[in-house]
Amino acid sequence: MVLANYFTAKGNQVKFTRDQASRFAKDIANDFNPLHNPDAKMFCVPGDLLFSVALDYLGLSRHMHFTFSGMVRDNAVIFPDGDLSQIDVVDETGKQYLSIEREGDTTHDPQLIGCLSSRYVAFSGKAFPHILVPLMAAEGVMINPARPLVMYQSMEIYLDRLDLSDPKLESTGSYLDIQGKKGTVRLDFRFMEAGIQVGRGAKYMALRGLQPYQDEVMQHVIAEYNDYKQAYTAN
Repeated sequence: MVLANYFTAKGNQVKFTRDQASRFAKDIANDFNPLHNPDAKMFCVPGDLLFSVALDYLGLSRHMHFTFSGMVRDNAVIFPDGDLSQIDVVDETGKQYLSIEREGDTTHDPQLIGCLSSRYVAFSGKAFPHILVPLMAAEGVMINPARPLVMYQSMEIYLDRLDLSDPKLESTGSYLDIQGKKGTVRLDFRFMEAGIQVGRGAKYMALRGLQPYQDEVMQHVIAEYNDYKQAYTAN
């Protein structure tokens, strides 16, 4: 993953074009969420791209928590300078899009940061349909097929140490909590190196507009998703 291909920077100001964000989602994250299509009415930059750029700019700390509070479109955001424990990523008007809490030692090792980012992004991109659909079916709900809203909410990582060279990422469970027409998905994972667990983490996603599960309808949504993915990769 050559991260510099997916954003432009001027100092600590970072900007993403719709094309860059969409290519990252599809080519790197294997994420074909329609929110990341360049012509989408509710277009937004993938959270995994913001996460990767944040690590590139700020370094990797042993404990980090990311909360996504706004949808970055094709505007610029600012990563503050300094070794801060609480970081707010905002635009020129002060509107906040991402908050980061971090503690513990920090590394700026580009090899480790690139490895961890790539492994996390690959894991994150498998959420739909492989993980989300079985979770929804088990709970008897599904996203609105006419307007499928699945949004990145937050993620957290806890590393036991930073002297790592090639950490692998493994799923350790997935859960769906329903609150009426809303739901929260938690994807748990761990980091492994040389057969030893060296860290753990979780990703949280928000589901909106939930309705009773209909397998035939859901299978049609999956088929359309896969057809679009295949058509894109064939080009």
